[in-house]
Amino acid sequence: MPRLLPILDRPVGIVCTVSRRPHAYAKVLSAAAAVLIEHSAAAFTLDAVAARAQVSKGGLMYHFPSKEALLTALVARAVVAVDDALAAAASSVEPGAFTRAYLDITIPDEPSTGHRDGPGDIVAALAAAVAVDPRLLTPLREAYARWQDRLENDGLDPAAATTVRLAVDGWWLAVLLDLPPLDGDVHRRTRARLVALTEGETPPPDPATPDAVSVS
Repeated sequence: MPRLLPILDRPVGIVCTVSRRPHAYAKVLSAAAAVLIEHSAAAFTLDAVAARAQVSKGGLMYHFPSKEALLTALVARAVVAVDDALAAAASSVEPGAFTRAYLDITIPDEPSTGHRDGPGDIVAALAAAVAVDPRLLTPLREAYARWQDRLENDGLDPAAATTVRLAVDGWWLAVLLDLPPLDGDVHRRTRARLVALTEGETPPPDPATPDAVSVS
């Protein structure tokens, strides 16, 4: 099953127009994500990122003159990663293909032993952007508008596709807040219900739930 791809090692957005060394640019972004994942937004400084990337602070600031510029690029690269993963996963033109891809690249078949195994870079970027300045999330908000439009025009009941999206949103929030993962069986049964929605089906009754008792 396709999963969310690692954040791409290429320049994104306006910042790349001043970059003459794409490898160094990507190296700094990867280091920035690593600092956020391994530590926290509070520990996110240009000095810490430069040390992790093994570049001088001046070399880092050649590409990113401020922490805000670095976070802007990191959020933009996160959006590109999701777009590319969706394009790769939603290769079919069948109804529900985009909605299924939206589910497949985020919520895994099996519960993860560590919330940040797959989407760590993106979660880190979101956490840091919110902590520094919520306006840095503008590219993500714009991307969500595009994704919602695709979901509503995916050949399914728009409400069913949106239900899947909201479930994915909840999963992202759980990752962002580092909430305890679901029990394995509950995770699998919940995901199966979401898959049924992407196939245009009414989710079957949960076999683990006793039949309702009729009271006369």
